Amino acid sequence: MLKFIFGPLAGYTANLTLATTILATVAGMMTVVFAFAFFGEFLRTRIVDKFFAKRKRFSDRNRKFVGIWKKYGLPGVAALTPVFLTPIGGTLLALSFGAPRNKLILYMFISAAVWSVIFSSAIYFFGNEVLPDAIK
Repeated sequence: MLKFIFGPLAGYTANLTLATTILATVAGMMTVVFAFAFFGEFLRTRIVDKFFAKRKRFSDRNRKFVGIWKKYGLPGVAALTPVFLTPIGGTLLALSFGAPRNKLILYMFISAAVWSVIFSSAIYFFGNEVLPDAIK
């Protein structure tokens, strides 16, 4: 959640318009989604498998991810990505379970747009009352 909220905070402190901040936040998340959706296999084979060859297959963390996937599927993972999983984590989770690339991009875009509107609007409308003077 912290990574996704830095975009709206940066837009607010830079005195950008609300629409510009929303578009920049969505673009930031979708850049990561596109990068991992199209180059994730390359990165996994060249980097992860090379440096982390001896990783446990059924760790507690992996079991949690399997539980999230089984319970919520791709729409749920996309909805949880900006809040809990971060764009990188949510994209890698969906890809590792074989989510189709076009559906992944669609669901992540919808999620990014919705959460960006929520976070950016909250910061822009309540920022003067809630945020410290150093951020304003």
